[in-house]
Amino acid sequence: MSDPAVLEFIEQATDQGARPARDAFDFDMLVLGSGPAGQRAAIQAAKLGKRTAIVERRAVIGGVCINTGTIPSKTLREAVLYLSGYREKNIYGASYAVKSQISMSDLLFRADHVIRNEIDVTNHQLRRNGINVLAAKASFVGDHEVRLEFFDGSGVRDVTAQNIVIAVGREVVCDPSVPVDGQCIFTSDDVLHLKDLPRTIAVVGAGVIGLEYATMFAALGVRVTLIDKRDRLLPFVDHEIIDALVYHMRQNRVTMRLGEEVEEVARVDGDQRVRITLASGKRVNTEKALYCIGRQGATADLKLDAAGLTANHRGLLNVDENYRTEAPHIYAVGDVIGFPSLASTSMEQGRLAACDGGPQPRRALPLRHLHHSRDLCGRVQRRRPDARRRALRGGQGVLPRDRPWPDHRRFDGHAEADVPPRQPQAPGRGDPGGGRVGADPYRPGGARP
Repeated sequence: MSDPAVLEFIEQATDQGARPARDAFDFDMLVLGSGPAGQRAAIQAAKLGKRTAIVERRAVIGGVCINTGTIPSKTLREAVLYLSGYREKNIYGASYAVKSQISMSDLLFRADHVIRNEIDVTNHQLRRNGINVLAAKASFVGDHEVRLEFFDGSGVRDVTAQNIVIAVGREVVCDPSVPVDGQCIFTSDDVLHLKDLPRTIAVVGAGVIGLEYATMFAALGVRVTLIDKRDRLLPFVDHEIIDALVYHMRQNRVTMRLGEEVEEVARVDGDQRVRITLASGKRVNTEKALYCIGRQGATADLKLDAAGLTANHRGLLNVDENYRTEAPHIYAVGDVIGFPSLASTSMEQGRLAACDGGPQPRRALPLRHLHHSRDLCGRVQRRRPDARRRALRGGQGVLPRDRPWPDHRRFDGHAEADVPPRQPQAPGRGDPGGGRVGADPYRPGGARP
């Protein structure tokens, strides 16, 4: 990943004690992390004529989004829906499936292809924009200086940058008392390395990631037990949607242990099974356990104190409206700053940070494309109890009436020049306007406004 010419340039500048004549820095913009936020920040900086480099601590670029998170999970989801025949079971019966014995290799075959393609696309995009990619572990030495420990045996180099963008994302949170081995007890990052599908599995943590994998395993016929200390799933999502989700999960024989706190996770029966002990005294015996209690910012190894930065207890950084940290020349974007932690918002955050809040107009960050954000999250819960204290259906359904329907009337104000004039036709030749010149068949009566 590292360009030899770039390494030679850095080494010469360091040995001779000289800096480039341009701004006395090795780079104008140094981006830590190659996820969606880091990619967009680097590309935007390169398009603005800045000397840009990306530092990635993994063997391949793309970050969690391409390698272990967003894209692999969505690819596995599509593979599960196709191979299990989940969408066609209502037509062909509950026993219908494209393949009867689905293995992990069947699922990973499709995921590996998509991951390789995304990595190639990202590499080509970065190379086309003249961005240097450095495979190294980064840590701050000063507010403008970063130490790079290269993985290819090139040693350690200290580089300087006028502006630095922190886009390292987040990493899995693991309890030290939980014996995670990657097979019997594994995290969401280990799903792509599973050797076989279990018959039973327990998912500890009913967050977005836990529910995603729980529903996928359930669609494959795996008996899933979902454990979470909260009494309700995803409290930030509309209640009616969660009720529908719970209904479908129960239809797929998912056992939900809500309001239960895990006290111990241990391997038993010659380390071939997993036993989960709950605080209430209940025990859950299963073949495998997916441990996903959340994620935290991957800032532990950055030595933020050397740059005058501090992270909160979850490893997240605080930023202002222009994504500046406590140091005005250091920015933080993406999952490392917290909510909403979506690829679309992370890209826009990276672009705005590279522009330094300049001439780019401020606009709302993209949350989703098909519906308003209030449809699923943040919408007022219109649930009211009746005399028997039962929850009634609200005034708005699962898809509210005020969702963005296509409205063709908004084109009425366009000038006539925007639409090519119609040629007159003789009556009876399919002209709804009766052959009148200028008639418009898409309007009642065929008349133009």
